[in-house]
Amino acid sequence: MPNFYKDNKDILFLLDNIDISKIILLREKDFKEKDIYEYAPSSVEDAMENYKIALDILGDICGNVVAPMAKDVDIEGARFENGEVHYANGTKEALQRLTQADFMGFTIPRKYGGLNFPKTIYSLAIEMVSRADASLMNLFGLQEISETIYRFGTEAQRKKYLPKFCSGEYTGAMALTEPDAGSDLQAVSLKAHLGNDGRWYLDGVKRFITNGCADIILVLARSEPNIKGARGLSLFIYKRDEHIKIRRIEEKLGIHGSPTCEIMFTHAPAELLGERKLGLVKYTFSLMNGARLGVAAQGVGIAEAAYRMAYDYASSRKQFGSSIIEFPQVYEMLINMKVDIEAARRLVYFTSNIVDLKESFEERLANSGDKTLKKEFKQYSRYASFLTPMSKIFATEMANRVAYDALQIHGGVGYTKDFEIERVYRDARITNIYEGTTQLQVHAAIGGVITGGVMNLTDELILKINDSNLKQGIFELKECLDSCIKHIKEVGDSQFQHYHARRLVELGIFLITSCLLAIDAKKDLRKQKVADIFLNRAIAKSHEYKKYILSIPPSVINFKNEILND
Repeated sequence: MPNFYKDNKDILFLLDNIDISKIILLREKDFKEKDIYEYAPSSVEDAMENYKIALDILGDICGNVVAPMAKDVDIEGARFENGEVHYANGTKEALQRLTQADFMGFTIPRKYGGLNFPKTIYSLAIEMVSRADASLMNLFGLQEISETIYRFGTEAQRKKYLPKFCSGEYTGAMALTEPDAGSDLQAVSLKAHLGNDGRWYLDGVKRFITNGCADIILVLARSEPNIKGARGLSLFIYKRDEHIKIRRIEEKLGIHGSPTCEIMFTHAPAELLGERKLGLVKYTFSLMNGARLGVAAQGVGIAEAAYRMAYDYASSRKQFGSSIIEFPQVYEMLINMKVDIEAARRLVYFTSNIVDLKESFEERLANSGDKTLKKEFKQYSRYASFLTPMSKIFATEMANRVAYDALQIHGGVGYTKDFEIERVYRDARITNIYEGTTQLQVHAAIGGVITGGVMNLTDELILKINDSNLKQGIFELKECLDSCIKHIKEVGDSQFQHYHARRLVELGIFLITSCLLAIDAKKDLRKQKVADIFLNRAIAKSHEYKKYILSIPPSVINFKNEILND
């Protein structure tokens, strides 16, 4: 039976060839815990071995327990009966196995019962779970809830909640969205008021809440009724009791094993997390960035599942006397799928590295006050601010494209429930919508493109490339982006910039990802071919974007009313 870690040569390559020793040293605080906890590592090599052992165990669970149940979970789905949500039987069994393996506190420090693994390893874990059953990731991947309590809660809150998250006793959810506040979270209206007893109470409705039946919910609420916008919002920890009512769960296209709830709070007691007025501007943004990186990894896992289904089908399906994988129109699709999956995985892995470094320096800076750490923290924060949305854009759009092509390779049978590709195709569709649509991610990433962050990072990465042909191609990509940015600035129209924002962000994604693949090319001949294919496609697309941006008149933005209102 398959092990989703051992059978993925690209994950094995990344773990063996990418240096994360700096992250390990920061995460393990120079291995000070080796004499306190029996399973704490004593060196970088020891930590890497721990990660590989854990991923091996998880890979076995994903391949031999979760994946075989995914079809039944999709059919049964989460159910809503008598005001309560019930997981599908396969979901319950999968969560039990993950809990027994101590995987529900992946990034939480050992002090609270967690594994203290970096997000880099957690992203690979999310990918494997998502490949097995994308809906299970929506429960396994909610560990960002406990991570947020760890980062911003008091020590008393950490001790109260984190051990029970790590043991699997508590499940989590984040309640942000409301009927009239989707992407625009500044419009949140659910009320939080301070009672005469000194406790906070919540009143209002939240909608589209993943796992809204959870034991612990982080709730974004308006604590300052006289302050409009983001500054009037705070974040609260709510432990489920009789003051919450689950009104319904959504009937969805896919991700059936994950319940999406509409919930109503009525004078529900809650605890303030962190400081008042920082609920959206600091805590929720941090929470959502973690969730967006998780969805990017989910996209890679879904694409991996779709590709393998398409490859297996193309290898076995015979037409006109040969397997259809021998047809150029088919094997080109498979090659493009494979290259794009590896490119997205590399970008997500690299982004996870950057986030790990940013959070480690942030924690050290807060604990020590050492201002020499501030420069590195600021640098990694800047990079993380645009890499996170870029990763979500690239990985989730890629997942939809790969799932689409994988179903196409199956032909008519792929459109039936006889083959699991139709489930994977449905599951993929949500990834570029939830936790911020692709359009919203573009808005989050464009600043890093326009202000030079992408170029600065590219200059750092180019120094690590030794293949002159690949380097020449990357300079060509860089020139395309640079020309487009200069033109946008010369026009000086913010609407014109917004009109081209997605093209500019995609140019940045092509550039950074090509650099990462070119760096890997020096370590493996196969990776050199992957880098070459991706780079040549990126160059062609970049010139197309450049020609369009430089040739289209700025007045095009005025055509909207004439075209749309005809």
